Amino acid sequence: MKTHTLKALLAIVVLALTSTPLQAETKIAIVDLRKVFDGYYKTKDADSKIKDEATGLEKTAKGMLEEYKKTNEEYKALMESANDAAISTDEKQKRKKSAEDKLLEIRQLEQQVTTYQRQSESTLLEKRRRMRDQILREIREQVVTKAKTVGFTMVIDSAADSVNQTPVVLYTNGENVLTEELLKALNASAPAPTPGAVSDKK
Repeated sequence: MKTHTLKALLAIVVLALTSTPLQAETKIAIVDLRKVFDGYYKTKDADSKIKDEATGLEKTAKGMLEEYKKTNEEYKALMESANDAAISTDEKQKRKKSAEDKLLEIRQLEQQVTTYQRQSESTLLEKRRRMRDQILREIREQVVTKAKTVGFTMVIDSAADSVNQTPVVLYTNGENVLTEELLKALNASAPAPTPGAVSDKK
């Protein structure tokens, strides 16, 4: 009885296996995300904008530091003049009061410079982060579109590292590498170089 039951069960399993369609074949593609990110024209534009803004902020900060330096020198001159033995007591008090006011101005300038530098760094970091996130979003959308069009079930970043700082992709035979295709698609809408830029290369 038990033998018949076991045979029946085996027959059911075999029947189920043979009647179930095979699972879809896994199709994996490889992308060097770092290369795509660096080669995307919007990344270069974003870097250029950030650098220009950083230059402007640096110029402003330099002007503030020059003003601070000038005010500090004026304070020292006022202190020296207040200690002049040839002037009256009233004039000494007057010059000391001017020096104290100038010292207060110096403290305010110090605070302004510190606040400006901190805010400038924070602003640049936030803008760089937003630009980076937007660019990565656009790249990912292109990857998804390509994967769905061709029928890839998975796309792996060959430039990624594991938590142990080791490469995630240890081997690829070079097939289904989408890096150049993605770069071509992403840069298809890049604006044409200006005539000046072309002439500079000549």
